[in-house]
Amino acid sequence: MELTLIQKIAVFALPVIFAITLHEAAHGYVARYFGDMTAAAAGRITINPLKHIDPVGTILVPLVILVMSKLLGGGAILFGWAKPVPVNFARLRRPKQDMLWVALAGPGVNFFMALFWALMIQIGHALGNGFVSAPLMLMGAAGVFINVILMALNLLPLPPLDGGRIAVSLLPVKQAMQFARIEPYGFFILLGLLFTGILGFILWPLISLFVGLAALLTGLDPAQLVGLIQVVLA
Repeated sequence: MELTLIQKIAVFALPVIFAITLHEAAHGYVARYFGDMTAAAAGRITINPLKHIDPVGTILVPLVILVMSKLLGGGAILFGWAKPVPVNFARLRRPKQDMLWVALAGPGVNFFMALFWALMIQIGHALGNGFVSAPLMLMGAAGVFINVILMALNLLPLPPLDGGRIAVSLLPVKQAMQFARIEPYGFFILLGLLFTGILGFILWPLISLFVGLAALLTGLDPAQLVGLIQVVLA
């Protein structure tokens, strides 16, 4: 089974939008819990995707990757970003310690969304040969894949990614301050890793691990889940 470009866009559209936007909303929610009201004041603690969508990062970049992977016949690492939720770490009750939980919130939500989409595959499978069965299973596979990618990518210990914030929170103060100085160059380092192929070399083992974990926790056959992901990426 091979999806057309339109079918591919259709199965990825909702998973991509919600994976990216709920990731950002989670940061704002946890920041508010620990005392920073910046995101709340900006109206960014919401599941409304329109509040978070970045025309380039949420729509254009994932769309271009999908089109290019379809035309070139490869399983590219699909990723994107939303408008960053404003967080003022200085307003957190314990800035260095609480930064850890604010940073973990985004990847954590992606993990739970991966489980949600894995359960959608189970529901699609239970529907048998019903009209919505195959589309639901394929959208579920796309949802697992995009959320696992965003989780793995954001856990890389590179500021300003969430993994970089986690590292700053855990390191001793002196080392944390030195490590945080990388942040202005983080995006360029990430691009360099992407274009040299090193990023894929790092991420694919993590992606495989998280896909297997999602299958284990939802009772899916790992081989079935991987097969469905291969279909939506083909």
